[in-house]
Amino acid sequence: MSESIILPLTNGSKQRVSKQILLSLYQDMSLGRNFEDICAQMYYKGKMFGFVHLYNGQEAIATGVVKTLNKNDYVCSTYRDHVHALSKGVPAKEIMAELFGKVTGCSKGRGGSMHLFSKQHNFLGGFAFIAEGIPIAVGSAFQSIYRAQVLKSNKPLSVTVCFFGDGTTNNGQFFECLNMAVLWKLPIIFVVENNQWAIGMAHHRSSAIIEVYKKAAAFGLPGIEVDGMDVLAVRQVTQAALDRARSGEGPTLIEALTYRFRGHSLADPDELRSDKEKATWIVRDPIKRLKTYIMQNNIASLQELEQINVEIKQTLQSAVNFALSSPEPQIQDLHKYLFAE
Repeated sequence: MSESIILPLTNGSKQRVSKQILLSLYQDMSLGRNFEDICAQMYYKGKMFGFVHLYNGQEAIATGVVKTLNKNDYVCSTYRDHVHALSKGVPAKEIMAELFGKVTGCSKGRGGSMHLFSKQHNFLGGFAFIAEGIPIAVGSAFQSIYRAQVLKSNKPLSVTVCFFGDGTTNNGQFFECLNMAVLWKLPIIFVVENNQWAIGMAHHRSSAIIEVYKKAAAFGLPGIEVDGMDVLAVRQVTQAALDRARSGEGPTLIEALTYRFRGHSLADPDELRSDKEKATWIVRDPIKRLKTYIMQNNIASLQELEQINVEIKQTLQSAVNFALSSPEPQIQDLHKYLFAE
């Protein structure tokens, strides 16, 4: 069953997809969820410090978007960056070591949870401040255009994906960068992960227009709303945005409606959101949703899916062991990596 098959999506459309792709999507989402659960355990055991923001519930967005990219495409994240990095191919052990502050981490132990970075994987970083990554992503998209138009590179145009939350869309950098991206027709996809809450502020209380995708109209780029709990729907709109960007037509704004299953950070008691609201979203768990989809369409057996989860748990146990056994940065290297060498 390795050949492509046309399957109905939950949004009523159809998509050509193979068993291999579906299982890779399931594996990636499950890896992200399990990684975050391990992070919570390690945080409460005192193995990592500072603010740690988990991604539980939003996995369909990271997987649906990032797994549709090419190796040479770029990803720019936020402070909720672990799963974006995993989807981009940064090894789990390097991310875990970074969270532990070890020198073997992807940011050499200097960045921690909110500042993951990997040049090798074109992962441009997590950013602690709201909207901080958007100008960086626009710069990344500009260099793709510069290489093609000025340096006459014959390589396929690299696309940059910029993730941010709903709270960011009331920030000036969001509007300034959308305007610039349209003016220069930059190959960039802006992805709003609208999880309904900006820290402790409900989205509907903070924005005069609650439909974020409609803000794109002010600058003349497509604004698309998608079910962020449906990985196949996210993948479908991402592919269309990628095709548009690579063909030189410019940026797209995607608003993915989702929900975080945990508090804003592991230091958040999560007392502001009602139990009824949480329950309404948890029943739409994107991983369980894909699992049901796979089973109902007879794409894979329960045993195949369980084997994927066994392998994930083994990978994560190795990642924890790697992080625990890795050395901490040395005092004499305090100023290392401040400047390019």
